[in-house]
Amino acid sequence: MQLSTDQLACYHRDGFIVLPDLLAPAEVAAMKAELQRLQGIDTDHLVRERVGGVAKTIYRVHEADGPTASAPFHAAARAPRLLAPARQLLDDESLYVYHTKCNLKTAIDGSVWAWHQDYGTWRRDGVPEANLTTALLMLDEPTEIGGCLYFIPGSHRVGNLEPEFDESTGYRFFVVPKPTLLEIMQRSPEPVPIVGKPGAVVFFHPNLLHASGQNLSRRDRWQVYIVYNTVANKPGPVPAPRPDYVRSLNFAPLQIGSDAIVAQPAPEMA
Repeated sequence: MQLSTDQLACYHRDGFIVLPDLLAPAEVAAMKAELQRLQGIDTDHLVRERVGGVAKTIYRVHEADGPTASAPFHAAARAPRLLAPARQLLDDESLYVYHTKCNLKTAIDGSVWAWHQDYGTWRRDGVPEANLTTALLMLDEPTEIGGCLYFIPGSHRVGNLEPEFDESTGYRFFVVPKPTLLEIMQRSPEPVPIVGKPGAVVFFHPNLLHASGQNLSRRDRWQVYIVYNTVANKPGPVPAPRPDYVRSLNFAPLQIGSDAIVAQPAPEMA
């Protein structure tokens, strides 16, 4: 799959593009079944909510080994319909997966993700430049009451903001300080909800300001994030680096694989 000139221009202007129906229903179902399975594993690759202990985030589903290895996600990260657009957006053929993250915002319990830039954390991982792109895979239909993502269009152009550390939820990470956020919001377009049908994919820039609220609905909101980085932009040494399930050390360039993300059943013999 190749992005059009208009799609590339939209990404560079707004910081994101939405590609509807990129995943088939059978592929979405296979991915959700995998996440159901992985929730039961006891591993540090999985973060749970502070209240209720349900899974909040699962990491490193794209590799062929490890406790959270998953064949559908391994195939998806290398599928032409995902890897080829990532190569276009980063203008580089040599990409690797920086990390994969599955956010399982469960009904009622799914908690807030405060306003942040992803690169605010990745810069501290030693990544030299904000030259990554994230593919968001919608496995459920995100709604506003269900805690969908919000983007501030064009906010990636403000550059790298100095974040502060937030520990208010089960996942501790760097967020944008409130005074900085309010100043940017005053001169930016209104935040937009990122909604769509299961199977849609959204590519977005690592400096795009985004957040999501609590899931107040009776339905789960599951999404998967595949973060592509250029091999030339791999992280350098830093003090006390985060573990490799969130900061991959597998810098081997990805090879374009098959678009058959889900293995097809063998034909029945007559």
